[in-house]
Amino acid sequence: MKINTKVIHGYPMTDKYTGSSSIPLYQSSTYSQSDIEENYSYIYSRFSNPTRDALSDAICAIENAKYAEIFSSGMAAISAILLSFSHGDHIVACKSIYGGSFQLMTEFLPRYGISVTFVDATNPQNYADAIKKNTKAFYIETPSNPTLQVTDLISVIRIAKEKQLITICDNTFMTPLLSDVISLGIDYSINSATKFINGHSDVILGTAATNNPEYAKLLHKSAVAIGSIAAPFDSWLTMRGLKSMAMRVERSSENAQKLAEYLHEHPKVEQVFYPGLPSHPNYDIHMRQSKNGGMVVSFDLGSYENVKLFLDTIRIPLVAVSLGGIESIVSYPRIMSHACISEEERLLQGVTEGLLRFSLGCEDIEDIIADVDIALAQIK
Repeated sequence: MKINTKVIHGYPMTDKYTGSSSIPLYQSSTYSQSDIEENYSYIYSRFSNPTRDALSDAICAIENAKYAEIFSSGMAAISAILLSFSHGDHIVACKSIYGGSFQLMTEFLPRYGISVTFVDATNPQNYADAIKKNTKAFYIETPSNPTLQVTDLISVIRIAKEKQLITICDNTFMTPLLSDVISLGIDYSINSATKFINGHSDVILGTAATNNPEYAKLLHKSAVAIGSIAAPFDSWLTMRGLKSMAMRVERSSENAQKLAEYLHEHPKVEQVFYPGLPSHPNYDIHMRQSKNGGMVVSFDLGSYENVKLFLDTIRIPLVAVSLGGIESIVSYPRIMSHACISEEERLLQGVTEGLLRFSLGCEDIEDIIADVDIALAQIK
């Protein structure tokens, strides 16, 4: 089954009770039990909910995974996995990483005796060199947020399997449609479904998928015990958005490629970060493990003053936190996605005062480029 068909028909997409063409919204907290000695599938919506379970089936289909848990946010999914480790455990993680993940690893995990070593993930050997006797897992984000650094997944997975370590990958930027990380051998695939999976900027939701039944049990137990499950309405909205995901991802990634090529040639842009450009240092690696360069382009305008001129002029994209909507969104990582990180650490990660992150939507790219061209013209 090809991807445009799979996102619509690769899972039960009709209601088995009524034949409804849309899985109903089961907006219920509890369920009647006429016989207390009988085992019911649904008793309380923190434990399980038909709408959320339907979305879980859909995520399994697009992830090529056997199990998936649906969380209240991408950070809830990340937290459920990382907080499953124990006092004394050690994790090796990529240095260039989403601000929320960095904050969790540096401010919260140490309280539970879980240590993290950050490495330059563009060289797989750095993961191997950081392994200690108590290392339990590798954490990967590729391409990284927001500088789009690329990790050689196959090499890192091979190192992890040799050392019997767990691999965790935040695949939000590429999505399972462009980078099938589960099939490559990743143990946990995480997505902020707030972004491209839902695709309409109206939901906060996260997913975690795995092929390991023990990891799946752990995910569900964590979601239930901590209470970080997604609401039925958000699950229902995400199922609606998922049906158009393949078309949106195709259009947005085509737009991103064209914008990256335009920015790469523009004299007022100091640097472009996009793994679909042959000039990207890990272009060959990225294209071996992904279908294209993805939907996000980052670029450096050199100074805050230039950023301000650009953002004051641009008209079509939203200037906002987040990404992955059907509409284009421009973010300023320094005070948005990475605001919780110190200035010193931001600079080490390449988050400069001139850096912008552009998530491409499904508009006509000619209009986007014309808008960007006018905004760049304001920079002296």
